[in-house]
Amino acid sequence: MGTESRNSRSYGLDKMSAREIVRLMNEDEGAVLRALTAAEEPLAHAIERAAHAFQTGGRVIYVGAGTSGRVATMDAAEMPPTFGIEPDRFIALIAGGNDAGGKAIENAEDEIHTPVVALNELRIGANDVVIGLAASGTTPFVVSAIRHARQKGVWTCGIANNRNSPLLREADLAIFLDTGPEVLTGSTRLKAGTSQKLALNRISTGAMVLSGKVIENLMVDVKASNAKLKERCARIVCELSTATQDEAWDLLEANDWNIRRVLDALKSPAGRT
Repeated sequence: MGTESRNSRSYGLDKMSAREIVRLMNEDEGAVLRALTAAEEPLAHAIERAAHAFQTGGRVIYVGAGTSGRVATMDAAEMPPTFGIEPDRFIALIAGGNDAGGKAIENAEDEIHTPVVALNELRIGANDVVIGLAASGTTPFVVSAIRHARQKGVWTCGIANNRNSPLLREADLAIFLDTGPEVLTGSTRLKAGTSQKLALNRISTGAMVLSGKVIENLMVDVKASNAKLKERCARIVCELSTATQDEAWDLLEANDWNIRRVLDALKSPAGRT
């Protein structure tokens, strides 16, 4: 198994200086972008399926354990504030439950019935997609979830860092991220985890772009929940209109910080009155 193999470049890791460790890890991380480049076609297909699910009222459901589960949880949690969507549109099911998002519950990844129950409770259907992540590609929790979702007629995607692994064989779409052995043998929170985070960045962001949640390269549905984001909203309005900073701020305050509503108002003859 590639992710469990020893990396010949780091045999002397325990004798390296701090600077040597940083240099080695920087050089080794090049495998991450090479893996993502090689997976461009399946990643694009995953984006299209996720976008279709969102546009038809479905959900994108991530399933993972350990590092993969925490990566999935982070991506799902960032979708509502970034794109102004409901929190139930991108969901992460993680082995060990919500507590596993902040601490390691390693034995939970061997469960095969829990993910089936969780998916049934979500009442998954044909409009949803289920994306499973596991560096090894063998994690029982994730493989069981993908197998069950597919049996229910739900489109599935498997993302793994080992070729021809069970997860990739079970899923409708296989995304193999060939990141190779880790600098610290078996520690897949390193290159494998990074590659999975970048893969989800592409899938979720791309799906929202295709779903009209972005104008040019601006997040026009961002939730203005703090001062920094309010300033961002004002800048976006200025970028997409002829409004001044003060005009943008006043209009946003009057429109509950809804950028689209402000842009529509500015298009009308009375927009600034």
